[in-house]
Amino acid sequence: MEEIFDKLQAVADRYDELNELISDPEVIADSQRFMKLSKEEGSLRETVEKYNQYKQVTQTISDDEELLRETNDDDLTALTKEELTEAREEQAQLEKELEVLLIPKDPNDDKNIIMEIRGAAGGDEASLFAADLYSMYLHYAEKQGWKVEVVDRNETEVGGFKEIALMITGDKVYSKLKFENGAHRVQRVPVTESAGRVHTSTATVGVMPEAEDVDVDIDPKDIRVDVYRSSGAGGQHVNKTSSAVRMTHLPTGIVVAMQDERSQQQNRAKAMRILKSRVYDYYQQQEQSAYDQKRKDAIGTGDRSERIRTYNYPQNRVTDHRIGLTLNKLDKIMAGGLDEIIEALIVADQTQKLEQLRNE
Repeated sequence: MEEIFDKLQAVADRYDELNELISDPEVIADSQRFMKLSKEEGSLRETVEKYNQYKQVTQTISDDEELLRETNDDDLTALTKEELTEAREEQAQLEKELEVLLIPKDPNDDKNIIMEIRGAAGGDEASLFAADLYSMYLHYAEKQGWKVEVVDRNETEVGGFKEIALMITGDKVYSKLKFENGAHRVQRVPVTESAGRVHTSTATVGVMPEAEDVDVDIDPKDIRVDVYRSSGAGGQHVNKTSSAVRMTHLPTGIVVAMQDERSQQQNRAKAMRILKSRVYDYYQQQEQSAYDQKRKDAIGTGDRSERIRTYNYPQNRVTDHRIGLTLNKLDKIMAGGLDEIIEALIVADQTQKLEQLRNE
């Protein structure tokens, strides 16, 4: 545990340094730096408070042990032993909590997200499954008290989605939904299948943290904007107005097209939000090849053999293949009851990182 406490002291020292910095008038005058340092200070606060609590409990244990060596008073001895037992229990609990708090935090955990759901392998059935996944996340978000806004959609004739993009805002959205990245496989009898045979189809889910201005600074010169007439529902408005927007970030080649809104201005605003998040996601990977491989690993091609999770309708079963978790409650999960899966994924992730921390 000695290495752990060295790390905790380093965190406490950094916390003190940050408090000095955010009180410096020069830092306060630089709003972006002030925001960045304040965010870091806030992220360390709980760890430092627990560490100080741990040091106080450790001192109490030391004082009690010394008192027991020196006193001959039976009543005082009994009281001290009782306090010592409680203090040691609290110390053990704080050690566990501090280990978890020392796990490197994902800087994006507190952020809102942009989620992109696409029908992949399986034609119409894949697009219908994409719509079911959208409904599942919508219900889950409602249970969490989050807000969901559709920022783009491409519907199919059968009522599914070729793709749909959502902005989900609320408390720690990314921390809970980041594990949804990947290919989701469904096994069921399609509504269009008269023979009643079970088919396998897939849809992919991409989860990107929403980029804030402090995260990414896009030079307007690096963006090419094209406007064109919306396609889709038709009508006089669509025929007469170039309201659709396509934005291209020239340094990365990332393209965002938006035609969901009637107003060109609204489409511009939505396109920019998605573009910023995609560019931020891109630059986190540092190099094009690393970016491509990570996105391929995370989201996959949508091939039936690639999957992070399988939804088996005939057996009312959901299996998350990454952690070997199987639940026979598909109906509840599709109604937004994702808590058990997400909590298990978070625990598995923490356990893996804790092992790495202990082995460093």
